[in-house]
Amino acid sequence: MFTDTHCHLFKEYYPDLSLVISNAKNAQVTRFINNGTNLENNQEILELINKEPNMYGAIGIHPEALPNYTEAHLKFIEKNLTNNKVIAIGEIGLDYHYSKEFKEEQLKLFNAQLKLAEKYNLPVIVHSRDATEDTINTLKKYHIRGVIHSFSGSLETANIYLKMGFLLGINGVITFKNANLKDVIKKIPLTSIVLETDSPYLTPEPYRGTLNEPKRIIDIANFICNLYNISLEELSKITNDNIKRIFDI
Repeated sequence: MFTDTHCHLFKEYYPDLSLVISNAKNAQVTRFINNGTNLENNQEILELINKEPNMYGAIGIHPEALPNYTEAHLKFIEKNLTNNKVIAIGEIGLDYHYSKEFKEEQLKLFNAQLKLAEKYNLPVIVHSRDATEDTINTLKKYHIRGVIHSFSGSLETANIYLKMGFLLGINGVITFKNANLKDVIKKIPLTSIVLETDSPYLTPEPYRGTLNEPKRIIDIANFICNLYNISLEELSKITNDNIKRIFDI
């Protein structure tokens, strides 16, 4: 059985969430870590994890949510970190892809959430896009653990994160024909990765262009099994053991 360690299961994407969960279970995906990005979907996550026994929550403010961010949002996150089904702070991080205009504001928000993770001894789920140097330098200031979400960097960058105690979140990007990620992943141990879909985004081949779902974890898993020449059972055991090292799940 597999866990989707990073998905965004919100009603704006999935009108029938029970069908999405059923589809996942039929594909051997039995647990979900639902990741928030703003106040509204953080609130939705808290409702869902109380209803769904196999769903856990990561709550946080994504860098792209900055235009609507207020200090009250951070207080809301801290207030709900004692919920025993909130197992991480995420999705948080830095994103300079479109602009560095709000770089200082992003860094301030990232630091504030990392301080909460350290204070409450919770892992973080980190978004880093075109901001590798700042992400690494910021993470080094804290005694925290977590996952680098949607990792697609170099082997050198991968090894830096691994030495810091982070795991790498691997999703449908590894199946893309133009992606070099498979060459990097083959050079690091499987004890360093967790599987994720980032649903509804980053649908793996050959389904690219359609709405992603947690059931696609099995397609990512099959691709990695072919890379390493191992069975699905072996990969399931390894990745579930990896999850237990990071998350209280």
